[in-house]
Amino acid sequence: MQKSERELREDIVNIGRLVYQKGWVAANDGNISIRLGPDRLLCTPTGVSKGMMAPEDLIICDMKGNKIEGRKERTSEILMHLTVYEMRPDVNAVVHAHPPVSTGFATAGRVLNQALLPEVIIGLGCVPLAEYGLPGTPALTDPMLPYIPKYDAIMMANHGAVCYAEEVYKAFFKMETVEHYARIALVAELLGGAKVLPRLEVDKLLDSRTRYGIKAKVSGEPGCPISAEDIGAPGSKFEVTREELIALVDEAVKARGVA
Repeated sequence: MQKSERELREDIVNIGRLVYQKGWVAANDGNISIRLGPDRLLCTPTGVSKGMMAPEDLIICDMKGNKIEGRKERTSEILMHLTVYEMRPDVNAVVHAHPPVSTGFATAGRVLNQALLPEVIIGLGCVPLAEYGLPGTPALTDPMLPYIPKYDAIMMANHGAVCYAEEVYKAFFKMETVEHYARIALVAELLGGAKVLPRLEVDKLLDSRTRYGIKAKVSGEPGCPISAEDIGAPGSKFEVTREELIALVDEAVKARGVA
């Protein structure tokens, strides 16, 4: 059953609270949107903590980013949301946040592309890394353009991550999977290096998607995900020193405000 606008407003508020409670955003970071129809979307306001929003704070925009309704101003990163909706007609919700561990990988230029976890391979394939672009400008979105049609989650260099799906809770769960994946990848590297799954097992997992009702776009493109046989190819493995990984952990801890 299709949800009412009021219910969708409450969904965004609930997701904003979850994102804030998980430490994926600080202060007024992050933004969330839901497609209301072919010519309107509902989005979070700028300058407001995502953990402290009320349904009345949300903004309705047209598909050019112009505010139609709302007492506050729309998110400054509305262009990113509009681009996803334009390129992905199957998508009805977008969540952007700065989860500390995956953002740590993004700021270090490390792609989450190794075949480590069956759930990630089935649901996301891997998580590409788009080059840095100035937030709030087209430069933020341009590096993402090659990835949006093929992937449901993208890391953004020196910025954060964006995930999208047919409804907002699924977009949130994809973000949760990205951060969980990053945490496990980091721990594995600290313990001496992850044991990557072989290509045969990766192909089995990709083939099993229909059984799980997964509609992920990526379908075993070269290097996504990297299998055991690919390790050793240029750019295929995390070339990370122990000192760099410890620095990533320190950064993630500080981002969560833990002394």
